[in-house]
Amino acid sequence: MFSYRHAFHAGNHADVLKHTTLLAILRHMALKDTAFTVFDTHAGAGLYRLDGDYASTSGEAGQGYLRLIEKLAEITPSPALQDYLDMVASFNTPGSHKVYPGSPFIIQRLLRERDKLKLFEIHPTDSKTLSSNIAQLDVGRQVAVLREDGFEGIKKFLPPPSRRALVLCDPSYEIKNDYSRVVDMVADAMVRFATGTYAVWYPIIPRPEAHQLPRKLKTLATKAGKPWLNATLTVKSSKLLTNEAGDVIRPGLPASGMFVINPPHTLKNALKDSLKQVAQVLAQDQNNAFEVASGG
Repeated sequence: MFSYRHAFHAGNHADVLKHTTLLAILRHMALKDTAFTVFDTHAGAGLYRLDGDYASTSGEAGQGYLRLIEKLAEITPSPALQDYLDMVASFNTPGSHKVYPGSPFIIQRLLRERDKLKLFEIHPTDSKTLSSNIAQLDVGRQVAVLREDGFEGIKKFLPPPSRRALVLCDPSYEIKNDYSRVVDMVADAMVRFATGTYAVWYPIIPRPEAHQLPRKLKTLATKAGKPWLNATLTVKSSKLLTNEAGDVIRPGLPASGMFVINPPHTLKNALKDSLKQVAQVLAQDQNNAFEVASGG
């Protein structure tokens, strides 16, 4: 249960997709004066060192955020992509790229005085680290860290007092029933709070549950009469390879998606422009692709 640690994956191509989308949603929400609440159901540790043991072991940032930095001269970043790059850069000294902010710290940077952030993290080590990291911000009760299951813990907070909120859900999916729990959580949350924005990250891997998840979320949105958006980023083939010894080589994560219910009307165009550039720069083979579909 506690094997997954986001520190191994910080700054990878999935984070580029997730955090570019997250920023674009929050920028739009902040345009209205009314307060909003953000719920992060699987918050992780909050901050990561790309030169630390975990990230260095996987090297995934080298095919994600760090590769974007290396290839910046080849593109003129779209506004949403530039916003993402600027946000990560703001956690580092000029010219350095050692610190990568997780969703909690990206969200906190965009909060206004009246907004709230509730972070759920059940992993004992990550929860403790997250609490310590947040404590250094000295933001008082604006940000709450809850060491509990985000799938269940969010229920008691919906609907929020301001009737404006974003729910970000990005579990590890290492436990098979995470897929069904995501659908159950979103279905329950939409009954409690139909006008909330729900953003779900998911892996695109050769597994039936992974392919069914966006379809089930689309069905939920359609039945509720709510608009939806599904953005996907593919950087390489998902086919299994074999080495000279005949051993199977797993490709790692080839693609991922962000499914958003009640997305801002500006999100589709922002992601189309950004993901076109990201897919080009982060391509690991000729199977690179992106798609931004919407409905409702």
